Amino acid sequence: MEPVELKIEGLSCQHCVSSVKNALSHLAGVSKVEVSLENKSARVWGEADKGALIAAVAKAGFSAS
Repeated sequence: MEPVELKIEGLSCQHCVSSVKNALSHLAGVSKVEVSLENKSARVWGEADKGALIAAVAKAGFSAS
């Protein structure tokens, strides 16, 4: 299964990366999450839809597309 790619706005430190990774990891249907500070992006594997992923990132205080 191909991962969903998200561009994340507002990532500036490892704490930000941790917050986004934690928010995405706790969604139902998510099996793996990688967050890149360098690329300001996240890759998410699993069954969760993109809208739910974007909402989880927003709830963590960041913007995703």
